Amino acid sequence: MSIRLRSCLPALLAAGLAAAPAAAHAAGLTIDDMLAMRRVGEPAVSPDGKWVAFSVRDTDLEANRGRFDIWLAATDGSKGLALTSHPENDTSPAWAPDGSAIYFLSTRSGSSQVWKIAPTGGEAQQVTKLSLDVGGFKLFPDGKRMVVTMDVWPEAKTLADSVKKDTALASSKVKARVYDNLLFRHWDTWEDGRFAHLFVWTSPAAGGKADDARDLTPGQTTDSPTHPFGGMEEVSISPDGKSVAYLARVGGADKAWTTNTDVFVVAATGGKPVALTAANKAYDFAPSFSPDGKSIAVLAMARPGFEADRQRIVIYDRASGKARTLTEAWDRSPGSIEWSPDGKTIFTAAEDMGSQPLFAVDVATGAAKAVSGAGPVGTNTDPHVAGNRLVFLRDTLRQPSELFSSALDGSDVKRISSLNDARVGKITWGEYEQFSFKGAHGDTVYGYVMKPAGFTGKGKVPVALLIHGGPQGSFGDHFHYRWNPEVFAGHGLAAVFIDFHGSTGYGQAFTDAIRGDWGGAPYDDLMMGLDAALAKYKWLDGSRAVAAGASYGGYMINWIAGHTDRFKALICHDGNIDERMAYYDTEELWFPEWEHGGTPWDHPDGYTKHNPIDFVKNWKTPTLVVHGEQDFRVVDTQGMSTFTALQRKGIPSRMVYFPDENHWVQKPQNSKLWHDEVLAWIDRWAKK
Repeated sequence: MSIRLRSCLPALLAAGLAAAPAAAHAAGLTIDDMLAMRRVGEPAVSPDGKWVAFSVRDTDLEANRGRFDIWLAATDGSKGLALTSHPENDTSPAWAPDGSAIYFLSTRSGSSQVWKIAPTGGEAQQVTKLSLDVGGFKLFPDGKRMVVTMDVWPEAKTLADSVKKDTALASSKVKARVYDNLLFRHWDTWEDGRFAHLFVWTSPAAGGKADDARDLTPGQTTDSPTHPFGGMEEVSISPDGKSVAYLARVGGADKAWTTNTDVFVVAATGGKPVALTAANKAYDFAPSFSPDGKSIAVLAMARPGFEADRQRIVIYDRASGKARTLTEAWDRSPGSIEWSPDGKTIFTAAEDMGSQPLFAVDVATGAAKAVSGAGPVGTNTDPHVAGNRLVFLRDTLRQPSELFSSALDGSDVKRISSLNDARVGKITWGEYEQFSFKGAHGDTVYGYVMKPAGFTGKGKVPVALLIHGGPQGSFGDHFHYRWNPEVFAGHGLAAVFIDFHGSTGYGQAFTDAIRGDWGGAPYDDLMMGLDAALAKYKWLDGSRAVAAGASYGGYMINWIAGHTDRFKALICHDGNIDERMAYYDTEELWFPEWEHGGTPWDHPDGYTKHNPIDFVKNWKTPTLVVHGEQDFRVVDTQGMSTFTALQRKGIPSRMVYFPDENHWVQKPQNSKLWHDEVLAWIDRWAKK
């Protein structure tokens, strides 16, 4: 394939894609700076390995949303261009097998459909003209067909039947919802009876119709054992194009309290799906056919009911059905599967000691070797083989995600894109370093400390202790768009963030340690970690410390409020105050049942052992409460209860409530308000 870049499109710097102009900025990172960053994602490598298509998100403040376009760059970083520039969203690029076109999802026709564009640029052409929104797609090796997902009514025989029912419901004056079982709502969406099905769409040039597709999973619902679950990352097509592997939620009435998912394989022409992973009653996901089509690699957990168990790579032989757990001896959780062309290596990324390197896993032995180059590596994701190189995304606490490439062994790391360099270069960043200390149980615990932007070393500065959610998560070397420590540093604060017991990337035993001990070792780690930081970094002012957290971090703020008054102020974002009632409010019941040892009626002690509501009598610290109405994981009544307790006790407090946000605050203007409120609260109590 030969691609000649059009001269009428923006020229690019030899060192990488040119960044848009940015205003002069001498201060640290602000929310406006953060929102202005261009977000690079979804890399797709061309068949010849010389090019990578990817999406770029720009923030449209006036429209209060992100806007996506498709870009193209040479994998050697020498050149590139913006392929699309449209007011609607263009996402999910994928190459035609012969490299002649780049397919993508777009809403430019008024609904979400598949479009394509030549890699040399030009006008995009609409490919599918289906009557329902396309949620995702994946191309077959013949280039004539694709798997698409659409939400349909399972009883509908045709797409037209689904459209007809959609229209009737939209025009009905009755808006009541009626349910017979759980899950009746999930994350931020009420279940409405429609389910994602997989369809095979055939090109009109090969005898198909642009406005029709064949259902691979007809009649399937959450009550049947094979209803498709997840996005296109959970779908894989065999190299010969004859089979499709996909993820499905297994279970009927118990689907709210089981983590059991399975990978199924179905003929591309239709038929009865076969469960590949039926023997495993825990999570199975991310199926990927081997290059020769003889095996399917799957990411799997071993313990049913636990959503943060160690992820293993398991390889299934298609002929015998036998499974081989490839990474049982590796105490890390691989996050994706990318086969080498010869099938001898699987490339992946995994959290490790506060960062996320890339690894090469030997398919014969299961041995994992880091391939992210020397020195600090930050957070690496989405590895893709491009000839004799890897293309991947990398970010750090002071660098938004950009495209990089390296040799397959991790050497010769090169930058491909530099869309944010002009903005990054004009910001004074807070310097940071990782430190360790003896935490709970005498274990070594790790954290980071970040200086205020431009700090000269003179005087003492107020401290923000930031507490991550999950609780099985990590505040590592990663550029975050919601809880970014650099925004706190840019505001003149020092940031301390601790990976307490329960955090990921330090071995599964460390992650498991939080079960049944939410207010025990994690709380001790946070207090001991802050003490260790204050002792080591004399410029930290412990008398002007605040603590802030969301999700489990919000729970911990409420727990902290009842157990210490060392902080000048607290910030509780989407945190539980009552673990007993939270069980009855949330949707994914497997989570509290695992964390607290069962149901609250069978194991009440698990819910009362570390319950913030039982220590409200001790509360005295000024607290900012933030909650989203659409948060069905930690429901808004938990935030309301927290605020009610604070107000009734006469404690200085403030509530910020977002009726149009879920567990996260994502809309740009809401994000601006969130940062304004949080930083103003800290200023009021700690920056005096």
